[in-house]
Amino acid sequence: MRTFSFRPALTIRGRKFKGLRGYAGKPFHPPLTDLPIAAYLLAAVFDLISFAGQHEGWARDFYRAGTFVFIGGAAVSVLAALTGFWDWLRSTEKGTQARRTANAHAWIMITVTVLALVDIVLRLTSYGAAHTGVGVLILSLLAAGLVMVGASYGGSLVFDYGFNVETAGDHPVWHTSEEDVFPGHHD
Repeated sequence: MRTFSFRPALTIRGRKFKGLRGYAGKPFHPPLTDLPIAAYLLAAVFDLISFAGQHEGWARDFYRAGTFVFIGGAAVSVLAALTGFWDWLRSTEKGTQARRTANAHAWIMITVTVLALVDIVLRLTSYGAAHTGVGVLILSLLAAGLVMVGASYGGSLVFDYGFNVETAGDHPVWHTSEEDVFPGHHD
């Protein structure tokens, strides 16, 4: 008996292409979200270290590292936002709990993106600074906190509701209703 199965998980043969949404069972949005989430969390950690060691020579290095990481995360988040918008547009029906959860996820992540852009502008205008300033630190911590909340909503869409999961089957969150269905309650 075989122990591992790699090929079915990696193949796109036989999967329907859905444009910006990706392939059936292989959406583009989820893997694109990993880098911005990690980047915003790492940048916040780097900024905390830089701020805490503001009288040390290495504080500038952590501030610059946070800047590079933030810019990289923001660049990839543009692709994540495009694919996420297309998923929302084509995969959720108005009036469902899944659509309401997707709306909450989207607005939280849009807020994170705005915070990230403001953070980057502040960083670039004070790039020569010896350490992370208070304003940048606050923005970084807000972005990191909100990206974790937004990611939990995204996780709920996939793992609780089966959003864009090909084998999800019929689930009450996809039925038009004003009543929310909580995990474990499918009646």
